[in-house]
Amino acid sequence: MQVNFNESRTRQNLMRAFAGECQSRQRYYQAALIAQQQKLIGIERMLRFTAEQEERHAMVFWKLMKESAGQEIEITAGYPASVFTDIQQLLDSSAAEEEKEASQVYPEFAQIAAEEGFTEAAEKFRNIAKIESSHHERFAYYGGHLRAGTLFRSDSTEEVWICLNCGHIHIGSEPPKECPVCRAEQGYFLREKEAPFTK
Repeated sequence: MQVNFNESRTRQNLMRAFAGECQSRQRYYQAALIAQQQKLIGIERMLRFTAEQEERHAMVFWKLMKESAGQEIEITAGYPASVFTDIQQLLDSSAAEEEKEASQVYPEFAQIAAEEGFTEAAEKFRNIAKIESSHHERFAYYGGHLRAGTLFRSDSTEEVWICLNCGHIHIGSEPPKECPVCRAEQGYFLREKEAPFTK
């Protein structure tokens, strides 16, 4: 039997999730600005791409709270203060936070929602947990490359790199220091398989 939404734990968890996703969006946007300043354009665009997804998650949770329209929902929650200027620290802390949401926070929220009879909320928590897991993998992947010094280096001489500024394709173990077509710096290059909208 479904409990009264305005007396439910699900209501509070939706507000916690909404607040958390809004904060994640802003943290990733700030991290993107730092990556841009450090001329790591591929990482900057990845962070913006992820920030936009977090904004959409916030809206999913927001819409599920319509029964509380006009009310205040008091919550208590802890959120990360990942105020770093080092990209490695930003990627590592973001990966850890996403892993926590994917494996602990949202599965617990989904279970509570199911127990209280809010099947749609339970489904959204479960589905968004899967997306957060992919965010964890994304941050861990780039953090691993940065840590290993392989962001712009490959063991393969057949690695395909793409310039995010003009689309120039380069094949080799490293992208050029400067794009031969548009003169964009090396930070604009990604492995082609990592770039959106490629084959």
